[in-house]
Amino acid sequence: MSPQGRHPVLTGINFSLRAGESLALMGESGSGKSTLLHIIGALDEADQGDILLDGVHITTLNENQRSLLRRQTIGFVFQQFNLIASLTVCENLAFQARLADRHDPTWLAELTNRLGLQSLTMRYPEQLSGGQQQRVAIGRALAAKPRLLIADEPTGNLDEAAGDKALDLTLELVKDSGCSFLMATHSARLAARLQRRASLAAGVLLAI
Repeated sequence: MSPQGRHPVLTGINFSLRAGESLALMGESGSGKSTLLHIIGALDEADQGDILLDGVHITTLNENQRSLLRRQTIGFVFQQFNLIASLTVCENLAFQARLADRHDPTWLAELTNRLGLQSLTMRYPEQLSGGQQQRVAIGRALAAKPRLLIADEPTGNLDEAAGDKALDLTLELVKDSGCSFLMATHSARLAARLQRRASLAAGVLLAI
């Protein structure tokens, strides 16, 4: 809501994402990318329309039901990493899976090894580089074996080399886990790495 009245942030958005498929969502700042990701991820509510995830109508759920859906079905990787400062790397990695009651020590060990975090498990986030924190964030999101992984500018705080490595690992792990992957990015170069691309401008989906 603005002083001029209601102003639609997103208009006429209509697309689908199959299991195991990856989609890059592009657009300038203010185009509605983050808003769309938050609505799809059940973090925010849409004023109208419908969103289905594995046959569940997200828009009909109450807050408790949306919270449960987020824990059990969706993984998030944010630009700011959002690791829990008081937890070690090992505890951060397991956090989401424990909340979802899906803690799998074998899968967690595999993630730790493949993300190159074996020697860092007892460190705290403040003791890690940006690239290391991003790898922990990726592992935490995938530890619960989500059906959908959502990433909002996941390499925005990394240099090009570290960002490329983080995306390489993410795509590899997404492929092996079989979840769908939706990523917002400013970078056409990174977007080209995903199977499909879409563009948002002023809340309107221009291409898919």
